[in-house]
Amino acid sequence: MARAVANRYEEIATHLRELVAELHPGDLLPSETELSRQFGVSRMTARHAVQILEREHLLHRRKGRGTFVSPKPVPRLLGSPLSFTESMQRRGMEASSRILELGYAECADSDAVALGIDPGARVAFLERLRLADRVPMAIERAVLAPICAGVIEAIGSGSLHVAFEAMGLVPSRATARVRARPATERERQLLELADDGAVLCERRVIFDLEGTPLEHTETRYAADRYVFDVMMYRDQGGGVT
Repeated sequence: MARAVANRYEEIATHLRELVAELHPGDLLPSETELSRQFGVSRMTARHAVQILEREHLLHRRKGRGTFVSPKPVPRLLGSPLSFTESMQRRGMEASSRILELGYAECADSDAVALGIDPGARVAFLERLRLADRVPMAIERAVLAPICAGVIEAIGSGSLHVAFEAMGLVPSRATARVRARPATERERQLLELADDGAVLCERRVIFDLEGTPLEHTETRYAADRYVFDVMMYRDQGGGVT
């Protein structure tokens, strides 16, 4: 009996893979209810098949909206100063943003250390939901150094880095650290993740041509929509860095 059930959800999984191959990223797939009716199985069996493809990153579920063909994971070079907008444009994707929070606040200790300023100093910050081809990809919170705080008044939904360059501040180098963790309820809602969804958290400091810090940013990427590339070099001691 168990083998028969396994054969059924494997059959549904094969059907879904064929659909994914024919459709485009963002296209809607049949619901679990539709699949269970089509194949004459329980909804639990249909759900098992959907979960298989979800683990393969071929589809993703958006809470309250349905099941969709996943975009191919977007590669990102760890520590790259390339902006989200530029990164998406280079891949032929349309970048857009939705402002979640915008204003001024006292600088947290971690931001102060990253930007080389006094703790408690008043700084501008910007939190946005970043989308590619209308798919939510990341939540980005940037704290700006005092020298570029004026950017905050005119940023809108455009590129922060374009605004920097208009002020004569050219982002040229970045340092970054990434860790993975389960998504919070707010992150799951904004990124339209499943209940067990995860995020990749990148903390990044971006510097201008003179080595002056411009921003300290925490970006929380939908883990199944990103892959990180790392460039490694052999150091003089014979190790790899």
